[in-house]
Amino acid sequence: MITIGTYTLSVPFVAAPLSGISDLPYRLLIRSFGCELAFTEMISARGLAYHDKKTLELLKTCDADRPLGIQLLGSNAELLCRSLDVLAEIPHDIIDLNAACPVPKVIKKGEGASLMKDPKKLHDLLKRIVAKTTKPVTVKIRAGWDHRSVNAVEIARSAQDAGIAALFVHGRTMTQGYHGSVDYGVIRAVKEAVSIPVFGSGDVLSPLHAHMMISKTGCDGVVVARGALGNPWIFQQIAAFLTHGTLIETPSLEKVVQTMVQHLNACCDLYGERHGAVVFRKFFVWYTKGIAHIRALRNKAFHAATRADMLDIIGQISP
Repeated sequence: MITIGTYTLSVPFVAAPLSGISDLPYRLLIRSFGCELAFTEMISARGLAYHDKKTLELLKTCDADRPLGIQLLGSNAELLCRSLDVLAEIPHDIIDLNAACPVPKVIKKGEGASLMKDPKKLHDLLKRIVAKTTKPVTVKIRAGWDHRSVNAVEIARSAQDAGIAALFVHGRTMTQGYHGSVDYGVIRAVKEAVSIPVFGSGDVLSPLHAHMMISKTGCDGVVVARGALGNPWIFQQIAAFLTHGTLIETPSLEKVVQTMVQHLNACCDLYGERHGAVVFRKFFVWYTKGIAHIRALRNKAFHAATRADMLDIIGQISP
């Protein structure tokens, strides 16, 4: 059991916020496979503060989509506080501040992982957010800016002092991006430095990776990101392995196809027949990874314009 503020998590994993991925259909799907806490994709505090229509659309939710974490991106305290006023009207359970995104356009604005270079500013932002909301506040950080400035422990202590309820630590520096090795030692050092829950992030691609992360760092849980793309049952697999030491077999092709249809229908129900099919195109690629002779169908999927088109293509998948 892991406690994040007023919420108790019974499984040692959460689903990461993934830009362009973590929409309502995706979150409902992974919840059906055992993921309790899921986050929206990264939300611009500026977009929220100014009631941007596209930003607000990213917050579509429903009663079954709980507990829900909302990850905010921003470095301006006033805009972050104004965004929290907007969120007061939207059902959610946890607020997370992104101090880990390494994307250049984010870094140039002084947001995301740029905050790792200014511990005091990050501390002050978190303190303002904690004071403004009644929800538990968390923060996603990295090992540091680069190998010469690994300051995750300093940041973690400062964030805890600001009143946050939990930490998510990606074991790479900003300059590494998503390449190179995950530094388990940094995550362990953070865990030993604070008393709040710590979740390890980076290359949790299987139940064995999840076990390795926890055993090598002592962290309370793991963050599942890319490992769930086209593989929503990873949550069931991690739960079974960490609880009973049982490795659940990879689902049959029939089960994969059933899951694809379920996901596609959810996309079309939310976005409409045509846009839903377009949204699903990238998921088609992930679901079909490793299937022999799939290239021709993938090419067709990239041109599917309706639900019917995509269902027809899914129906042609065979071993």
